[in-house]
Amino acid sequence: MKKSIGILGGMGPLATADLFQKIVSLTDAARDSDHIRVYIDSNAAIPDRTAAILHGGADPLPAMTDSLRKLEACGADCVIMPCNTAHYFLPRLQERTTLPFLSMLEATARICHARFPGKTAAVLATQGTLAAGLYQQALASEQVPFLIPGGSEQEALMRVIYQGVKAGQPPESYRADMALVLDGLTAQGADYFILGCTELPLAVSLLGLSIPAVDPTTELAKAAIRFCGYPVKMADGL
Repeated sequence: MKKSIGILGGMGPLATADLFQKIVSLTDAARDSDHIRVYIDSNAAIPDRTAAILHGGADPLPAMTDSLRKLEACGADCVIMPCNTAHYFLPRLQERTTLPFLSMLEATARICHARFPGKTAAVLATQGTLAAGLYQQALASEQVPFLIPGGSEQEALMRVIYQGVKAGQPPESYRADMALVLDGLTAQGADYFILGCTELPLAVSLLGLSIPAVDPTTELAKAAIRFCGYPVKMADGL
């Protein structure tokens, strides 16, 4: 029996739209009726996850739980979140529902191991995601070598995410910051990049960059398609 997807979204809205678009484009479908039923609750009022983790900001869990209840009421068979930092709260959310959450962190770690064996990943993510050790744990479980940005690279990356993509600014306004991040981490030994904030695949696309990278949003979309019993349209064999 085919299953449906619930997207706990709004973190941010463009990332939510990006995930939905990828689910549609990656489903191997010949007609409308071959696609997956998808329920989306895009609540942009969910408090910022990084601020909650690092600075004692407003707890996003109540608003996330409200979205979860709405997806349950719709009839979703699984839940996915297009926000890497939000996965810090996933264990507590999972305790509140019998619906399975699919982890973009785990899906990303598995594809890194398969696609780039022995290569070193640079984890591009928010300070909240990195401080919580989310990708560090997932990658270590798959024995994937990695490094994380620090200092000027991390500050530049946060500007790309918050003052650039989330703020709806033109890509040229954050091109220099993105170049600083990529060049700096390549010099430190990175072989490829994990775009570990859902704004970053959008930034790379808008900037027209061609870099060796893993897009967690894409890997989450593929995992959800497979969970629901649908075929994935594959271009790279993975």
